[in-house]
Amino acid sequence: FSTPLLVRADGKTQLIAPGAHWVVAYDPRTGNEIWRVNHGRGFSIGTCPSFTRGLTVIGTGCMRADMLAIAVDGRGDVTEDHVRWRTPRQVPVMSSPVAVGAELYWVSDRGVASCVDAKKKENCWQERLGEDHLASPLFAEGRIYFFGQQGAATVVRAGRAFEPLATNRIEGTVIATPAVTDGRILLRTDTHLYAIGTPAGSAP
Repeated sequence: FSTPLLVRADGKTQLIAPGAHWVVAYDPRTGNEIWRVNHGRGFSIGTCPSFTRGLTVIGTGCMRADMLAIAVDGRGDVTEDHVRWRTPRQVPVMSSPVAVGAELYWVSDRGVASCVDAKKKENCWQERLGEDHLASPLFAEGRIYFFGQQGAATVVRAGRAFEPLATNRIEGTVIATPAVTDGRILLRTDTHLYAIGTPAGSAP
């Protein structure tokens, strides 16, 4: 169920496709396999990979969910030597991590948000947001937006220190990940599609 990710590594494009038990990178022009990793955990992966600092970061989905970082410069089966780190701590089954510079942001299904240094696996901060989360975090204009399933929207400044900026609420159930276009956040609930922004068109 995961959406593949296109990345540039060493001047070449890779298509990274997570699946049951394996993460595989392909040459998108030829379809040839470049590398693969046996993550050995979940199946029915619904999370999408992120990419930063030469690492693709992937959640392993159902069963025993892990988050793992894989260096993308390998060839063949690189399970033993290219997995830079993995953690089971407060990782999501449903939503995807977001990379901003050297930091990764994710939120567990139970609503615990984390900021992690992608290279060092250091926890910069971890905070409970107060309700279940299925939508992936959103980055826009220096802020990270977390949308809870019951409509709570928590906005924090992107960075290695937890700095909350606002908490808002919208009516309805939020499961879908929001998007940004023309300076507005598009947010779908179970009943409405909202376009959220300021009169000048920048994200709030």
